[in-house]
Amino acid sequence: MTSQAAPLTAGPGESPADPRHGLNNRRTTGISPLLSPALLRQEHPMDVAMAKTVAQGRADTIDILNGRDDRLLVVVGPCSVHDPAAALDYARRLAEQASRHRDQLHVVMRVYFEKPRTTLGWKGLINDPDLDGGFAVNRGLRLARQLLLDILALGLPVGCEFLDPITPQYIADTVTWGSIGARTAASQVHRQLCSALSMPVGIKNSTEGDVGVAVDATRAAAAGHVFPGINDDGLAALLTTSGNPDCHVILRGGAAGPNYDRESVADTLARLRAAGLPERVLVDASHGNSGKDHHRQVEVLGGLAERIGAGERITGLMLESFLTPGRQELRLGHAADLAYGQSITDACMDWPTTADLLTRLATATSRRRGSGS
Repeated sequence: MTSQAAPLTAGPGESPADPRHGLNNRRTTGISPLLSPALLRQEHPMDVAMAKTVAQGRADTIDILNGRDDRLLVVVGPCSVHDPAAALDYARRLAEQASRHRDQLHVVMRVYFEKPRTTLGWKGLINDPDLDGGFAVNRGLRLARQLLLDILALGLPVGCEFLDPITPQYIADTVTWGSIGARTAASQVHRQLCSALSMPVGIKNSTEGDVGVAVDATRAAAAGHVFPGINDDGLAALLTTSGNPDCHVILRGGAAGPNYDRESVADTLARLRAAGLPERVLVDASHGNSGKDHHRQVEVLGGLAERIGAGERITGLMLESFLTPGRQELRLGHAADLAYGQSITDACMDWPTTADLLTRLATATSRRRGSGS
């Protein structure tokens, strides 16, 4: 829904000359109604088979994090979803690969709808589903939830980054694995959010490369919190949480350089051990670890596969991948001009390259298992 102007009017008993008039909303140009989480779930319900996919996906992820399952967790998919049809096309291909490698890999599709921006830019499918700056958020929420359900119907678990603290109420029941990005890892609001989420959550090191931020966030999220939010009816509420013991660190590199090397992984494990936290680390092969170069991402993953095969303790990997390699520029209002299956945010590997890498990672996991590591 497009925002409508919210005129500044005097309240009951006030006159325009009253100094209380106009203290609020001086820079708010519109206030629009937002549908409730309960209504969205009623419009787009999850069936029993989908719920089983979510529950089993979460249970498998937790077993991998805690060492009860020796498979490799692989979170793979587009940098962001801007075209639900292309995302579902990708999901069908990924579901086949996930089934093929299910004994070695636990594959979770990366389905990101919210994009944190360093300055300005497209904020993701939920915020701007028509890619025209119209911010039809209610439509975005509906599109996002339906796509998640369509992917679950394939038997493929999904992973989402949570940026806005209200958004999870609308889609979190469909999500197997969540993440908190580098720009929000230090945020108390997001640490509290993690403590409430019902799935495992990976927390990235800062954009500068500070791993301590992610370790601190993991520790904070494991504790209970009390904070304001919304309930299923969309009403303001006070939320009390018990803490999330399934949070973990993601190494994604940063301004200081990559941090996927053996020494950086070992140092992160030592930091977690010193903090009294479980020693589990995921490595993001994109972002700062590859300089956002999709060609370099292939090299990073090749090296990681060799190390995993040799027995190194890496719990999982993250890959940015779509149907077509690279990225393209979005011009707001010109979505029809976009190439099919190519990212409009960070550059991604193409599908054939992704399928080949999944095979290599499955082979590496088998080698690690065979070595007894």
